[in-house]
Amino acid sequence: MARKKFYAVWKGVKPGVYSSWEDCKAQVSGFENALYKSFPSQEEAEKAFSGNPWKSLNNQPRIRVKSGTTPKPAEKFLPESIAVDAACSGNPGLMEYRGVFVADSTEIFHVGPMEEGTNNIGEFLAIVHALALLKKKKSIIPVYSDSVNAIKWVTNKKCNTKLVQTVVNKPIFDLIERAEIWLRSHSYTNPILKWETKLWGENPADFGRK
Repeated sequence: MARKKFYAVWKGVKPGVYSSWEDCKAQVSGFENALYKSFPSQEEAEKAFSGNPWKSLNNQPRIRVKSGTTPKPAEKFLPESIAVDAACSGNPGLMEYRGVFVADSTEIFHVGPMEEGTNNIGEFLAIVHALALLKKKKSIIPVYSDSVNAIKWVTNKKCNTKLVQTVVNKPIFDLIERAEIWLRSHSYTNPILKWETKLWGENPADFGRK
């Protein structure tokens, strides 16, 4: 006989704890970006439901991407992930970046605005920020970015910007230096994936200034 499971539904028709898959399915089936997880006991499900869902969903199966290859765009994004994005008013201009938990758009970090930055720099810093945060939390969930340049820079462990450092934007270059040092001194298993805007819509971390 299959072991009984209990289900915490954080985002669905009626959030709560359910004692059968049929009841859980009724809450999440067809519900956009539904957020739920099974647990072996009612006590664990209720404890998880009363807390931050991100803590319960951060240990997901590892996605293996062969080095040097470009995976085909997935038909659907993974809700248990972090999406990052940056915004810059001018080039250079006021730059800021942030990361959100994709499943429910909860903002996890937000840095800036900082003067005399660029969008590419912000995208690069955002990915590294997410990787460092996930490393600290021992989480292997993916990081999504819609910036091909930033993903390449992170892979190469180098922010290949042509921006000239000034007294005003020195804080940004200090962050760049810290990010590059982190990449050279740490390993990570989190996949860095391209957010496919044409397939999935706007990046959840987008600042909405387009």
